[in-house]
Amino acid sequence: MQIHQLKREHPLKRARQVGRGGKRGKTAGRGTKGQLARAGRKLRPELRDIIKKIPKLRGYRFHGVQTKPAVVKLGDINKLFSAGAVINPAALLEQNLIRRKSGVLPKVKILSGGPLTKAFQFMGCEFSVVARAQVEKLGGKIA
Repeated sequence: MQIHQLKREHPLKRARQVGRGGKRGKTAGRGTKGQLARAGRKLRPELRDIIKKIPKLRGYRFHGVQTKPAVVKLGDINKLFSAGAVINPAALLEQNLIRRKSGVLPKVKILSGGPLTKAFQFMGCEFSVVARAQVEKLGGKIA
């Protein structure tokens, strides 16, 4: 056996690829200049900026967020319902005067827009002061 016939017992370890060189050369695949090309780059998560811009309510988390009631005018009810009809959120939904919000029937507030000529029975609705007076004047019932 001669020296040129000797073989090593373990293969050579390959050199690790380094960010500044290796097989990529010059910019090492980072493009040129700017924050993204630097070592130790730190970018704020985009979502954090979005969250920071949202207006905040005082107090803990999202307690106290109130949804506004669906608004219906007396004039519209007068056109679509016959005298003595029972009016509740379900009846208003059937007549397409209100819509579901996230699959749930919203609270309903009745305002005094338009003339009222018939007496109705209202159930499960809120009223403005003027609308309540109009309904009671014609003999309607509010429950």
